[in-house]
Amino acid sequence: MSDATTDRADGDVELNRSITGRLLFFYVLGDVLGSGIYVLIGTVAGEVGGAFWIAFAVGVSVAAITGLAYAELATKYPKAAGAALYLYKAFGNRPLAFLVTVSFLSASFAAAGSLAVGFANYFLELWDVPPGLLVALLFLLMLSIINFIGITESVVINMLMTLVEISGLIIVTVIGIWYVAQGDADFSRLVEFETSTTPIFAIVGGVALAFFAMTGFENVANVAEETIDPQRNFPRALIGGMIAAGFIYVLVAMTASLVVGAKDLAGSDAALLEVVKADIIPIPLGFMTTLFAVIACIAITNTTLVAVVTQPRILYGMAREDVVPGVFAKLHPSRRSPWVGLIFSALVVATLLVIGTLVVEAGGGIDLIARLATVTVVLLLFIYFLVILAALKLTGQDESEQTFTAPRPLLYVGLLGNVMLLVYVVVDDPTSVIWCAGLLAVGGVLFLVEQVIRSRRSGAAGPATEASDQPSNQSAEPPAEQPQPTEEP
Repeated sequence: MSDATTDRADGDVELNRSITGRLLFFYVLGDVLGSGIYVLIGTVAGEVGGAFWIAFAVGVSVAAITGLAYAELATKYPKAAGAALYLYKAFGNRPLAFLVTVSFLSASFAAAGSLAVGFANYFLELWDVPPGLLVALLFLLMLSIINFIGITESVVINMLMTLVEISGLIIVTVIGIWYVAQGDADFSRLVEFETSTTPIFAIVGGVALAFFAMTGFENVANVAEETIDPQRNFPRALIGGMIAAGFIYVLVAMTASLVVGAKDLAGSDAALLEVVKADIIPIPLGFMTTLFAVIACIAITNTTLVAVVTQPRILYGMAREDVVPGVFAKLHPSRRSPWVGLIFSALVVATLLVIGTLVVEAGGGIDLIARLATVTVVLLLFIYFLVILAALKLTGQDESEQTFTAPRPLLYVGLLGNVMLLVYVVVDDPTSVIWCAGLLAVGGVLFLVEQVIRSRRSGAAGPATEASDQPSNQSAEPPAEQPQPTEEP
């Protein structure tokens, strides 16, 4: 019996399957090719040295292996619920599914904060007047207003912005090709390690940061239910798109290393702009600098906008399942946007930026972009580890002849890789755990508030638990389905 037949037998309402394999490939490519490399390439270069492109290559490999687990689970359960559903299917534990959902929400908060700071850095290249924190806060306010209006529903605008951000990476690559063709390239830079630690630990540290640029592929699981022949098309598109995106990232990283050098990249708040400022191609420098700064701002806007769209919709879904206060399920009467969750999310990210800026100005550790990117990576590595574990736990279950099966040895390598990266990041930056705990506590507080409200309203001592004993059907799925963002955080 096919999976589609099984779905109908389960009584689930199916979405229209209209996404072809080719469309899904470009969906994945656009999802992964977000603005992370615009924001973090200088930080990764400072961590490793001229050989920092290796960090991107290793990050691509670990992420692709994790993608294999997502591909397998998405072909088993082609539903728009993502990691929370997979964990519930594997372990039948609603609190664990809730934790994964809150972790995803928290990662989105941290990623939005990091990207907002990155936007401010490129914006200040165009107009060096307002303070960076003010630019970042106004940027978030602008995106929140756009989200409230509902313009983000336009696929055309999202696609145009994706093409713009890819064009920026193409410009950098063309500069690199031109530079090599002139015979001026010093390829020894590509194997230089400018670090106080051993090359292996330098690469691991770089991978931990470069991983931020590779995230986003996990969102694609949300469209498996709308993919034509997902058992065949989903694995090919997901892994193929991730490898293509990783190839572009490695090319960009090698270009930046050859043209500028790790030291200058690490010392810049807008690192990729330094490649353009090298004035390699015969185009007026002022024009190219302005053009690329605008492209970078658009690229970061695109990715951050998707994060801003995602956050209130996660809260909306959780509120509809009575996991957080019902006020988050309120929609604006005319715009139909979850305005309470939108305001709350904006306040959380703004608080992160203000506190982070104060900590950095007080001399408290790494810069704000790296801090928030590290928090994002910690939370996502935790989710990725659990997803691979779920894939291994569900081996032999709910399979058919069409189910994609990831190679088990690679999944174990991916499990180890995610754990090693997670442990390294936490040991290298223990403060990140405090930031993660603070963000997760926001979800915990909302959960407790909802339980108090329900207890007072119904006189019950606590939430009902019978759903956790249900068989695998719609009513027994995790407390909140993840929305369908289209870009990386």
